Amino acid sequence: MLLSAVVAIAGILHESNSFSNLATDRQAFERGRLRLGDQILTEWAQSQHEVAGFIAGCRKYGFEMFPALVAEATPAGPVTGAALDSLTADLIARLKASPKKLDGLLLALHGAMVTEQHPHADAEIVRRLRQTLGPGFPIVVTHDFHANIAPEIVEHSTALLTYQTCPHVDQRARGLKAAELMDRILNGKARPTQALAKPAMVYNIRFQNTNLEPLAPITEASRQLEGNPKVLAASVSGGYQYADVPQMGPSVVVVTDNDPDLARREAQRLSGMLWATRDRLKLDLPDAATGARMAIAEPKSPVVLVEMGDNIGGGSAGDSTFILAELLKQKAQGWVVALADSEAVQAAIGAGVGRPFLARVGGKYDRLHGDPVEIAGRVRLIYDGKFIETEVRHGGQRYHDQGLSAVVELAGGTDEAPNLVLLTTQREPPFSLQQLISAGIRPERQKILVVKAAIAFRPAYEPIAGRIIEVDTGGVTAVNPARFTYKKVRRPLWGLGE
Repeated sequence: MLLSAVVAIAGILHESNSFSNLATDRQAFERGRLRLGDQILTEWAQSQHEVAGFIAGCRKYGFEMFPALVAEATPAGPVTGAALDSLTADLIARLKASPKKLDGLLLALHGAMVTEQHPHADAEIVRRLRQTLGPGFPIVVTHDFHANIAPEIVEHSTALLTYQTCPHVDQRARGLKAAELMDRILNGKARPTQALAKPAMVYNIRFQNTNLEPLAPITEASRQLEGNPKVLAASVSGGYQYADVPQMGPSVVVVTDNDPDLARREAQRLSGMLWATRDRLKLDLPDAATGARMAIAEPKSPVVLVEMGDNIGGGSAGDSTFILAELLKQKAQGWVVALADSEAVQAAIGAGVGRPFLARVGGKYDRLHGDPVEIAGRVRLIYDGKFIETEVRHGGQRYHDQGLSAVVELAGGTDEAPNLVLLTTQREPPFSLQQLISAGIRPERQKILVVKAAIAFRPAYEPIAGRIIEVDTGGVTAVNPARFTYKKVRRPLWGLGE
């Protein structure tokens, strides 16, 4: 038995949207979460992220931790080659500088990071680490559910597991699972062999809710498979359809204890279950005008309008105005829309709290997310945009910072449910109701809540929602793949009209 093993903790995480021109450079990671050494323990230990699971697992199994580097940036366009090179080089340098000999590495990667040079950048990171650390060094990797898994990362990692849930509420648990695997590896109790299977399809994000059909039984099958003592981990990834890369699409990875045939057989079985759901993946969503009308007419409240074409968690700009324009046009009452618009925030600051506000908001980054919309009202609040989420939520983050923010109240609402625009400096996915509550907004009292998301909002918003209406809007996360031109995906790929 290996005593007092030293295990490194690290991560470089980014979900890269090939259709976004919001470039992700080194500074994007520094603005997000780039932490070194003991900063990692301070920042991540109390979160619901897999890094927190790594930390808890190391403590549980008696490992001596070496926190190296964890970097995360908000989903956007592809990562620059320079950012990938510098972050990976920094990680390798820190691993080499460990004061004690390292026995293993727990590594958090998203699985859908893209650079111009490396369409599967996560695999490239692991390749470089493998080259540095040697062929037998244990590297246990975690991935997001939206990973586009390449064969190379399965080849270079010792074991790979993904979140089993979407919305992602099991991140900490999967981090703990990774640490458990590391313990078994280091103590000679397991010899991982893993297999990858990929059905030739796009599993549209509209259907990637693992709590519902058709994915729910497949998710349960992966959980049941992990009950087999010969199976170390079983993961089903829904894939990320906004990355134009060769391995785009769903994947299954099964890790067994020295049984490659079992790994291949079970991976193919779960892959076949994904393939068999094709006839149930039919898109039929309302446009912005219809969605707004449905929300206004709905007797139950609040109604959550999901602006799927501007899914911030999928790399979009966060400033789409399609639904905002319709709410104004149709004279809706009691609605809230959040927009990432630093220019409008500065205009609100210039006006001052309680003062009139008149400005064009949203639709400024590109022409894909609607035109700027002029709004008139008064500035209700200016604040630092920070909030804390203590519950288990998609993304696993505890501390959030959307930058200087302002709330503008427009005419047409009521005292109980006003019409409000929340303006933020930084893009903030709607993973937490605290985003609204911290701004003095009572979401349960509103008639309509607009979220720029796909599925990730549900753990926070479902408990208060009278009804949820998904809306097919344009943008770099448009739900219909027919809106995009794919050049690098493998062919044929079911779900792209082929």
